[in-house]
Amino acid sequence: MTIKTLAAAVALTFVPALAFAAGCNYGKQEVTMSCAAGTVYDSATNSCVATTT
Repeated sequence: MTIKTLAAAVALTFVPALAFAAGCNYGKQEVTMSCAAGTVYDSATNSCVATTT
């Protein structure tokens, strides 16, 4: 196997994987939560709690 053939085989093996990894945003979406009027989001309990002011 020549050096050019070996280099082409390596490039064709790794380029698609690198392209996929660079554009992959799976699980990285930012989610916002809104609570009803008179409540605020409590990150400790991951729920909306009533305000006490």
